[in-house]
Amino acid sequence: MFPSSKTRPPAATQRGRAVRFVLLIGLLSFFSDMTHEGSRSILGPFLGSMQASAFAIGAISGLGECAGYGLRFFSGRFADFSGKFWPIAIAGYVIQMASVPALALAGSWQEAAVLIVLERTGRAIRSPPRDAMLSRAARHMGGYGWTFGVHEACDQLGAMLGPLAMAGVLAHQADYRHAFAVLAIPAALNLAFLGLARRLYPRPEELEDPDGLPSHAGRYAPGYWPYLAGACLIASGFVDYPLLAYHFTRSGTVPLSWIPVFYAVAMAVSGASSLLFGRLFDRYGFAVLIALTILSSLFAPLVFLGNFEAALAGAAIWGMGMGVHESIIPAALSPMVPPNRRAGAFGLFTGAYGIFWFLGSAAVGLIYEQSVNAVIAFCVMTQLLAVPFFVFVTAAGGRSRGGTG
Repeated sequence: MFPSSKTRPPAATQRGRAVRFVLLIGLLSFFSDMTHEGSRSILGPFLGSMQASAFAIGAISGLGECAGYGLRFFSGRFADFSGKFWPIAIAGYVIQMASVPALALAGSWQEAAVLIVLERTGRAIRSPPRDAMLSRAARHMGGYGWTFGVHEACDQLGAMLGPLAMAGVLAHQADYRHAFAVLAIPAALNLAFLGLARRLYPRPEELEDPDGLPSHAGRYAPGYWPYLAGACLIASGFVDYPLLAYHFTRSGTVPLSWIPVFYAVAMAVSGASSLLFGRLFDRYGFAVLIALTILSSLFAPLVFLGNFEAALAGAAIWGMGMGVHESIIPAALSPMVPPNRRAGAFGLFTGAYGIFWFLGSAAVGLIYEQSVNAVIAFCVMTQLLAVPFFVFVTAAGGRSRGGTG
């Protein structure tokens, strides 16, 4: 139940509460990404040091990503059905944050593999209910694009600092276990702020003004499905960074010591882009997404054919594309579905997005062994094929903007 207009707090008070809620959830994501992205930056060599084969490392990573996205459908549907958004999100965060420091105690690559998949599973459990709660604050923040853009900026700041922290730890003491143990600090801070958020905002749904709810109550807007199809095409051609790093090493275009720096640059651009383009999405709608999809398709030729400078520009564009889609996906979906079905809608959408990302990355890996030019063609083609779907969403008359009013 929403508070009646007679008992609802003044707009200024609601805005202040909404801003604080979004920033608090942003802090959760900052420490969460610092933890799990820090660990992911060193997982490959860590598994290799325990005699895991290249096939095993690839299979573990693929299984983790499949779990990390595919299970979101079920956690989102369960959150909508049960209404237990906080308990489900808390369970996911606890599983995720406990799994990363536990890698310091893994005695074999098989034990580490279990923990890696558990971490991705925890992320899958907590993401849909968290995004559904976050969407409740959008009206008083000025729009869905800005709300999720602010959140994504916090998220990517942690994603940038985590790998840099691991590089510093390993430079001081070349011990992977020590590095994983250090990640217990941001993990503990994440859980501390999680408890604070739960205490201060036990019912985030009260942040949302019922007057601004979508008119298509009880069903998804017509634009949901073509948007899903376009996003899956983009995901198919959006190469994972490990393959980009592998190409940099194999081609010799980027020195080994610069590869983590390129990733940090990509994460910095990702965070900044989510802020800028989230705000633009609130104002101009899917036109922004269409333009950025075309621009993002340039990452492949720059990364795979360019020299050091071009590869750096390509990595930055790759990061921009990641930031834009990570922030705009929930921003675009929120007005397309009623509040009581948002977690399930987010889970279905991001689950399909992640599965197609995994399948596309596997396909790109196979194509890469045959022809780099074919990889570029595949990536550019899949990105550009998404544009007609986004044009259709706008032309169909569905909500094409991320704003709430």
